[in-house]
Amino acid sequence: MARDPFVVVGGDAAGLSAASKFRREADRDVVVFERGRWISYAHCGEPYFVEGTVERLTDLLSLSPADVADRGIDLRRGHEVVSVSPEQRTVTVEADGDRFDQPYAELLVATGASATTGALDTALDGVFTIHGLDSAAATDAYLTSPAEYDWSRLGDGPVDEARVERNAALDPPERAAVVGGGYVGVEMTEALVARGVDVHLFQRPEHLLPPFGEAIGERVADHLAERGVTVHTGASVTKLVGDDRIEAVAYDGERLPVGMAVIGIGVTPNTAPLDGTGVDRGPGTAVRTDAYGRTSLPAVYAAGDVATARHAVTGAETWVPLGLTANRAGRAVGATVAGDPTPVGEVAGTAVVKAFDLECGRVGLTDEGTAAAAGFDPASETITAGSRSGYYPGGDETTVTLLADRTTGRVLGGAIAGRDRAAIRIDTLATAIESDLTVAELERLDLAYAPPFSPVWDPVLVAAKVLNGRLDD
Repeated sequence: MARDPFVVVGGDAAGLSAASKFRREADRDVVVFERGRWISYAHCGEPYFVEGTVERLTDLLSLSPADVADRGIDLRRGHEVVSVSPEQRTVTVEADGDRFDQPYAELLVATGASATTGALDTALDGVFTIHGLDSAAATDAYLTSPAEYDWSRLGDGPVDEARVERNAALDPPERAAVVGGGYVGVEMTEALVARGVDVHLFQRPEHLLPPFGEAIGERVADHLAERGVTVHTGASVTKLVGDDRIEAVAYDGERLPVGMAVIGIGVTPNTAPLDGTGVDRGPGTAVRTDAYGRTSLPAVYAAGDVATARHAVTGAETWVPLGLTANRAGRAVGATVAGDPTPVGEVAGTAVVKAFDLECGRVGLTDEGTAAAAGFDPASETITAGSRSGYYPGGDETTVTLLADRTTGRVLGGAIAGRDRAAIRIDTLATAIESDLTVAELERLDLAYAPPFSPVWDPVLVAAKVLNGRLDD
């Protein structure tokens, strides 16, 4: 008697990584249900499509439905899994007005996350969350004069043409408010400036990019100001004002006229299919998983932005919705279900972001308060060093914040900013964390040196040397 298939809910990074790995390793059926029409696309590339750096929307696709079919995967788009019955081992699916139950032998929930907007009314024309290719397409259309919109920018994907047409018919804005100074907010600020828009960036905390630490956040704010952006830190947008189309944003008792607002204040995991199952939840209401992506429900896994993970520094449960985390976890679950138990891996929150010419990276813990709350005795240093030998052209000041535990000397995290290959240097710190290096061991790493690439003492080594000296005091 044939076994029921491996069923995957979600056709993006984690879901299709799992399905692809499973089909390579096992001679069994796998069914992927995707509620939308788009699959396997690069969320992180959407600001660069809006900016114009990416020429066509479909350039952001990794796999086409035909590619997925060639891998032997039964992909069903426009199919929404609305509930799960762990007792019956079935999922209930809605498609084209019909409803049916699909049995499964194993189930992976890889439904991702959705943009959050808080109490802000996003129904007004001119208000966008950059989360999904249809959203990116509509934003691009809104920024273009009606007579100049180039439909070829969309490529040949399943775009929501009515939504694009509505936004393409509106006159483009002269001023925009970006609400939220995280990854999306900073990237969209750059994109809007490139499109000729006057941008005001609002951030409720006192500095931008909170996970990167205060020193990096302040450097980013200064750089944005140099590029003509008005940065409002410690400012909370409380209302989007307008009848049909946005006219202004209200913040801290003031009102700023705008013709556009981009909301980038965070995401929330899409856990609705598991409502009513009693599945264990973790931080951010994400689905709690073990080292192999297994949930508290029998034969049910979760991976990607919907699932928790284990933090590489603290060892605690955490929720880090990032692209590599999703792809890696999905692939591991696919291998496990196929019969090769594979850990999804720990996460250190390694991330990079670009703000015009300024590159930023972060990993692990960057705040002494957070480290102390996790049980460490933290010490940190922030240094500035050249990115190349001083006599070689093209270098830039690189800011490095490094955090360590006084008791053990262990590297806990760090952040980097600069205009000359700064972001990629964060991988050295990520490797140090994954290897449990001490600051002294980090200082002794034999990093490459040549004048066009680095000074004799790379900025990461300078930070380690200074912090190690402090630990020795």
